[in-house]
Amino acid sequence: MHYPLPNHKFAKKAATAALAADKQGKFWEYNSLLFENYNSINDSKIEQFAKDLSLDMEQFNNDMKDKGIATLISRDVKNGAIAGVRGTPTIFINGRRLKDRSLQGYQQIINKLLQK
Repeated sequence: MHYPLPNHKFAKKAATAALAADKQGKFWEYNSLLFENYNSINDSKIEQFAKDLSLDMEQFNNDMKDKGIATLISRDVKNGAIAGVRGTPTIFINGRRLKDRSLQGYQQIINKLLQK
């Protein structure tokens, strides 16, 4: 799910760009570039990443304006807020928010759920 933080100027645009790249089968590649460069994302980099991945730029630019993508991101943000998301990443296992993201934390919640 997407949860662009409001204090990051380009977070929503980056989420939109990743979903636009997904329409060309390059979500994970684009997403990786975003996270590798999270502290320096700007309009130029958002476009450059698409070019670096050899995306069809006309389609990419059209998809950046796709209201369906905007609606999906808005829905994710709303659902995240309802679920108690306050930052990223937030991890849920079977609907339970994982507070301790260490290997031991994963093991504890999974074992607890398996006992049920």
